[in-house]
Amino acid sequence: MNLAMRLALKGRGKTYPNPMVGALVVNKGRIVGRGFHAKAGLPHAEIVALDEAGSYAKGATLYVTLEPCAHFGLTPPCVNRIIESRIREVVVGMVDPNPINNGKGIAILRQFGIRVKVGFLEDKLRRMNEVFVKYITKRLPFVTVKVAQSLDGRIATRTGNSKWITSDSSRSFAHRIREDFDAVMVGVNTVLRDNPKLSSWFSKKQPVKIIVDSQLSTPEDSNIFSKGSSVIIVTLPVKPGLETDNRKIIEQKARILEVKEKDGQINLKDMFKKLLKEGIFNVLVEGGGTLNGSLFDDALVDKVMFFISPKIIGGKDAISSVMGQGVVRVERSIKLKELKLSRFGEDFLIEGYVK
Repeated sequence: MNLAMRLALKGRGKTYPNPMVGALVVNKGRIVGRGFHAKAGLPHAEIVALDEAGSYAKGATLYVTLEPCAHFGLTPPCVNRIIESRIREVVVGMVDPNPINNGKGIAILRQFGIRVKVGFLEDKLRRMNEVFVKYITKRLPFVTVKVAQSLDGRIATRTGNSKWITSDSSRSFAHRIREDFDAVMVGVNTVLRDNPKLSSWFSKKQPVKIIVDSQLSTPEDSNIFSKGSSVIIVTLPVKPGLETDNRKIIEQKARILEVKEKDGQINLKDMFKKLLKEGIFNVLVEGGGTLNGSLFDDALVDKVMFFISPKIIGGKDAISSVMGQGVVRVERSIKLKELKLSRFGEDFLIEGYVK
């Protein structure tokens, strides 16, 4: 199953909205077929592995990281091919969380006399496919909040200066992880204060850039509109005939996505649902404090990455990394699990998943 999982990871970033899946066919202790799902619409991992195994699949064991599908999608059901190949046993890493299939593939294989074992490396496999699991169960993108802050939780001084709080090595790593996401998101205040490009230094595949801007006040000459960038600006609807000149100019540079309103601001849940329809399944949020706080208040954050520099900025008017309403009692604080601590130069990175 470890080998199958490593095969699955070859499809990383290419399979959405499908999961990453790996498969091995083993006959008499020898691997006779290997496969992974390379892209939505292409054959599933089991089919690739069975094709390679050929006649050696008869009487063999199929190891697959995710329950084989029993429904027609872009490709035929995998269970049919497994049955036809006369596989003797199937070892499944995790049950498919997709309600269309959930347990059905396993049940059909057993009905045809194939022995099925379920539940191997399940926690690792669920984490590997965390974006797919979130999408298929909640119909929302997977949201990671990344912060670069001082020891006292500030992302900028009281004058708005923020260059640079964290070290070169931290910023280099932050650029590398951008290529793992469909989109990078900031609030309009970050654009006005820092004028970022939000590009990835190390990747040809650039993430979509998203600005949350309820009043459509993003300047037309912002760096975020750099050549070759795909930009979405999320804003509130405007009545016909009341479009501003700025809006008409911005429409030539970006996709304007209108969403529902909540208390005079962007309805963040509606925003994410509509971004999902735009093909965005995995979002990296890079602040600032107002957007971060709102996301935590609305329980929309799945994972956090906090880069912490051993600097103290101070000042009651300095900008905090997480604002919003927050909690009223300490025992209601947002807690993290699966914590990981890394070091980049003098900085520390704390990663964790929201409980």
